[in-house]
Amino acid sequence: MPVSPAPPRAARTAHPVVRPTGEERTFAADELIVSKTDRRGVITYANDVFLRVSAYARDEVVGQPHNLIRHPEMPRAVFALLWETLAAGRELFAYIDNLAADGASYWVLAHVTPSYGPDGAVVGYHSSRRRPAPRAVERLRPLYRQLLAEERRHPNARAAVDASSALLTELVAAQAGSYDEFIWSVIDAEER
Repeated sequence: MPVSPAPPRAARTAHPVVRPTGEERTFAADELIVSKTDRRGVITYANDVFLRVSAYARDEVVGQPHNLIRHPEMPRAVFALLWETLAAGRELFAYIDNLAADGASYWVLAHVTPSYGPDGAVVGYHSSRRRPAPRAVERLRPLYRQLLAEERRHPNARAAVDASSALLTELVAAQAGSYDEFIWSVIDAEER
């Protein structure tokens, strides 16, 4: 599929704040949600599965920051780790709860990788997301609740992210040694 160009700046509109409804949505096990962004995280491509599950039209997402679908109950520490990992030129797997335009939430197992241009420089990021097993989501919920509680204890976003990132490192190390090992242990349990 060709990449849809971002609309001119003047044509971009601010999206209203979406409030979670408590409804959870899912998608078929054989489907992949795919999106691409530029280096700043602005969406340059979204496949039809992304659009259907997120309840957005293509022209509502292309040209918008990917955090358009960020669920407010998703810990910022996970996104800080994501950007830190991508900045180091590495891929990351993460379980993420997203928020659709209609307020429904949907969990994904995301695989995010840097995209490289002909000169070898990072030109953006590619994300493929599959449906996680319910037991994997249930394993992540308590961890994410702990991280959110830690974030809410702090007066500003920077302090919140720093504190929850430190807690994430501590909790993951106690279970698996590293974030990657922890996520792979969840994925392995998912496939059993």
